[in-house]
Amino acid sequence: MSHFQLRHVSRAAGAAALALALAGCSMLPSIPFFGGGSEKPKPAELPPNAALIAVQPAWTARVGEVNLPLTVNVSGSTLAVAGSDGTVAAIDAATGRDLWRINIKAPLSAGVGSDGKMAAVVTRANELVVISAGAELWRQKLGAVAYTPPFVAGGRVFVLTADRAVSAFDGQTGRKLWTQQRPGEPLVLRHAGVMLAVGDVLVVGLSGRLAGLNPLNGTVRWEVPLASPRGINDVERLVDLVGSTSRVGDTVCTRAFQANVGCVDAGRGTLLWTKPANGAEGVHGDDKLVFGSEADGKVVAWRRESGDRAWVTERLQYRGLTAPLALGRSVVVGDSTGLVHLLSREDGSLLNRLATDGSPIVAAPVVAANTLVVVTRNGGIYGFVPQ
Repeated sequence: MSHFQLRHVSRAAGAAALALALAGCSMLPSIPFFGGGSEKPKPAELPPNAALIAVQPAWTARVGEVNLPLTVNVSGSTLAVAGSDGTVAAIDAATGRDLWRINIKAPLSAGVGSDGKMAAVVTRANELVVISAGAELWRQKLGAVAYTPPFVAGGRVFVLTADRAVSAFDGQTGRKLWTQQRPGEPLVLRHAGVMLAVGDVLVVGLSGRLAGLNPLNGTVRWEVPLASPRGINDVERLVDLVGSTSRVGDTVCTRAFQANVGCVDAGRGTLLWTKPANGAEGVHGDDKLVFGSEADGKVVAWRRESGDRAWVTERLQYRGLTAPLALGRSVVVGDSTGLVHLLSREDGSLLNRLATDGSPIVAAPVVAANTLVVVTRNGGIYGFVPQ
């Protein structure tokens, strides 16, 4: 099959990809992770809040309803966030005040990427839109839909689209610089994938592989498989790497949807370890541990050096958890009822619980300017600080 045919099949399969994605993460509870029966398991009951560490609400802001696979971007003390209606905002993490805000007048499919100067999002009409200082700088039509936020670095904007293509654009002019497309399975998740920089390597998730690209021309420097397609039909064979990731130095740890968690040496392009894991959200960690929330709500800690399991907790089972955030002595996860749980880094025990507006937490928690920030489905942005 020629390269053109691979591209053609990938784009022709776009409708099938979207049919599987439907609502991406929002479809995940209907997938039979938990064994027989169609009834969803009852979420674990929560004990009284022990509040063993002191955390207080600091501020709230709004961005509009969030029905896209949102990634909250942190650049210094600035947060870049977006709502489904096309609202994009830069917010001071210390105060919750807008630095700028714009509505690009088109619903979004992916966002937000930023280097602190430029912010980038993708519309449902497959347009890459770049914003500078609260004003639209340019927009460029893409060849396919994107669910991964653009990556902005070195004066360039990099985009990963659902046809397994990575493209680079000049940040000031929008001129396309290169495109690299790799063959892959025809179906994709409507979920943010993996794209980050490690030194002078652009690290991207392509199907079940982590690939290191030359950011200047898109050539592939290395590829490392984390998971392989399995099963007899396209749905069963679906394999994708999902954000967020945990990077410490050259080591990047990530999750393959419903398959594995693994770590790669991105400096050498070598696999360090993989371990079976059944989850749909990304991972986070520190120099000792990697943390992840499984599809059934278990929270797991793996030892970063070996992948051996350090602990697992079932205290939040079936609560629809986000990817975690490693923060000091805590591991922070949001749930589908708008609660934010702080677990002990050492054993997963409950340390504190924070409330928002009651709608699901829709992105992995982030920290900036000593402030823990979460975003809800209803568009609430909540900042919390230690007392």
